[in-house]
Amino acid sequence: MGKTLCRGPALVVAAGAGVTAAVLVPEGVGVPAAHCGTTLSLLARARTAPGKVRLRFTLLAASAAAGGLHHLLVSQIGSGARSAGFVQSVVRPLAGAGIAACLGIAVVALVMAAADNGTTLTRLRRLLDGWLIAGSLLTLGWILLQHRADQAGDMSASLLGLARVVTDVLLLGLLVALRCCPKRAEHTATTASVLALAVLFAGDVLRVLLSGPGIWYGVPLPAACSITGLSLVAVAPWLPGSTDDVGLDQRTMPVIGVVAAFVPMVVCALAIAAHAVTGGSMDIVMAGLAGSVLLALAARQGVTHADHLRIAQEAAAREAHYRTLVDGTLDVITIISRDGVVLYVSPAVHPVFGYRPEELMGARLPEFCHPDDLATLLQAVQTLQQAESDTGRAGHRVSWRLRTADGRWRHVESTISRHPEGMIFICRDVSAQVALQAQLEHHAFHDALTGLPNGALFADRVAHALQKRSTDVAPPVLLFVDLDGFKAVNDSAGHATGDALLAHAARRLQSSVRAGDTVARLGGDEFAALLEWKPGTHPSSAGEVAARILSALTKPYRIGSTDAVVSASIGMAVAVPGISPEELLHQADLAMYAAKAAGKGRIHVHQSQTPHVSGGASKR
Repeated sequence: MGKTLCRGPALVVAAGAGVTAAVLVPEGVGVPAAHCGTTLSLLARARTAPGKVRLRFTLLAASAAAGGLHHLLVSQIGSGARSAGFVQSVVRPLAGAGIAACLGIAVVALVMAAADNGTTLTRLRRLLDGWLIAGSLLTLGWILLQHRADQAGDMSASLLGLARVVTDVLLLGLLVALRCCPKRAEHTATTASVLALAVLFAGDVLRVLLSGPGIWYGVPLPAACSITGLSLVAVAPWLPGSTDDVGLDQRTMPVIGVVAAFVPMVVCALAIAAHAVTGGSMDIVMAGLAGSVLLALAARQGVTHADHLRIAQEAAAREAHYRTLVDGTLDVITIISRDGVVLYVSPAVHPVFGYRPEELMGARLPEFCHPDDLATLLQAVQTLQQAESDTGRAGHRVSWRLRTADGRWRHVESTISRHPEGMIFICRDVSAQVALQAQLEHHAFHDALTGLPNGALFADRVAHALQKRSTDVAPPVLLFVDLDGFKAVNDSAGHATGDALLAHAARRLQSSVRAGDTVARLGGDEFAALLEWKPGTHPSSAGEVAARILSALTKPYRIGSTDAVVSASIGMAVAVPGISPEELLHQADLAMYAAKAAGKGRIHVHQSQTPHVSGGASKR
């Protein structure tokens, strides 16, 4: 792609060059030379343009070359009075052919641009808009031509002048119609082209109306307009948007586009009325032009109405499609205003959360949010509102709890996105997933039979207790408990009885410790308890807790119709500074085996511990 020019400086330079050339160069040379420069500019731009745009530029270059040939021949007509026969028989037909080629090729190029994108109705509407403008201006030009002929002008020469006007009018009409189509980024080049043709149109009209060169303050106005317009045409291909496809896929029309369709009709009617007031009569050409404008307006309104009907049908189909998606999903879609008021909620809210949609209309979202999650939800909303750019439909995700119609709290995962009226929440009930996740985590760190923490969680609790210990608080104490005689019960009464005994033992063990202590099943018939202390307490009370455990575990267990009796050996270890969780557990394990070796059914303190800790130990 070729480089583009800055809009303002390029247009100013083009206009200044046109006026300067008109003053310094005779019209018979300056205008054809300007056509030649425009042709070369269009051809140069065509070499760097893609595909269909290249063909358009090439056709417009051929049109500019044909227009230059026309102007050159017309200048020969003005200087060929002594060879009138030759001029009439050769030059005039060639001049007419040049302007006809200029018109035909340019119209083909612009029609190709109009037919690039969009629906058939949209393209037809743009072409009718072009003819509304062109037909109205042609009617005005024909009226001016008649007045010129009535003033004893040369009708044949005036017709050649009018041919240029016709060319400018048709091209200007198409470009003005296309000017409403492109996106904002494409307006620059199209606007420059419209301005260029408007200036060319003014110059050709002046040639028809003025009998002389039309000098104004030393500037020949017709020549200045022609050269300036051609300079702008030469610059337009190098402005931003010149190689973009015309954005005819934008089918909606602003209000100004609807009103503008009637302006050419008003211009046409006023011109005919002025012609009638001045005593003119309507001939077949004028009637045909006015009638074609009226028919084009009617056809254009019909096409617009048909296109609007199709747009309405497509919109209804899309709405039905989206409604099916919204109604068929269990995701609750809610539109919330910027101040948190519910504007819309999808029907899925009833089967998911128990509310009817009309019950929630006008309610405020924070009323349904769990108090502990309100700050998180508001932070997510604030983050979305403060974002500089719209993140599209991706949005922000937030997890929170929502109160259902029956008063329960449900875990919800919401995606929050922007909406023209505020925000759109797409909420999904994830309570089942949260419960499953919690269950999986519980199973990963708890014993399935007894519900107590397992070895992994117990080791983590021990490590945490050792990390947070301080000098003003007594050190943690670890009890290692092994059931004596459990294997005999399990082998004689069966595994079911053994499992029931372990579950009973776990409940007794749990009820024997304090609220802040941790009891775990390490495996088989081995249990452990972590005793932590508050400021002001002493680890000597660990002996009391161990004694309660021993007493509770040695009582008979009623399982079915039989009573099972076991005892327990308990090893006790007190954490010393710098000890690791593994070492502390190992010391308690050694103490437990020492209790078994001493006769079972007793408590033993690890030998490295201080005497006051073992003072609470007892033997059964």
